[in-house]
Amino acid sequence: MSPRDRILALRNEKGVILPSLLMCDFGNLEREIRALEEAGVKALHLDVMDGVFVPNLTYGLPIVEAIRRLTDLPIDVHLMIQNPNQYLAAFVDTGADCITFHVEAEPESGPLLEQLQKSQVASGLVINPQTPVAAVEPFLPLCDLLLVMSVNAGFGGQAFQPVALDKLRDLRLKSSSDLILEVDGGVNLDTVASCVQAGGQWLVVGSAIFKHQDYKSAIQELQQTAFGDST
Repeated sequence: MSPRDRILALRNEKGVILPSLLMCDFGNLEREIRALEEAGVKALHLDVMDGVFVPNLTYGLPIVEAIRRLTDLPIDVHLMIQNPNQYLAAFVDTGADCITFHVEAEPESGPLLEQLQKSQVASGLVINPQTPVAAVEPFLPLCDLLLVMSVNAGFGGQAFQPVALDKLRDLRLKSSSDLILEVDGGVNLDTVASCVQAGGQWLVVGSAIFKHQDYKSAIQELQQTAFGDST
């Protein structure tokens, strides 16, 4: 099964909550991944920041490669970087199953999305809160996934921006039902149900998982709140 097929196999799954590993204990990375696997997560979300497109610097290719070696779970890589065209092939080679990049960093996104599709990796765009949906509309047929940011990319500790809900509703109306709508930023017990009601299918969660000692219970509570069960 190709990386893209692994992602598309989750398209109709209910209750897809993706832990954002940015919040995990990197000093005990293998232990953290095992705990998430035991908690029943279906995929992992990795945030790559370059200190240029966004003001923070996180991790890059070596960490993504290390995580690939540690788990068979699908890996969803969110590139918050300038000039994503220079790095797409390298991140494909790390073993990423899905790669998303910002339309703000590459307004003419079509060729890069086609490049990912040819590589048999799931392709997607990311849209910041202040960017209109019109910026991604021309490229929706080339996307397997569209990530709606509910905070400004790269800044920590921000409040959830309800404009993301408007974008999710708009995108659901304008896109194929096959397009996966993902939401990231301030997703917690207070906001997760609204995200799902607006059309969000994949929910990226950081502190609402990692601030708890029992990841399985935290994820089940999120699923119960969002989807009405603990799928």
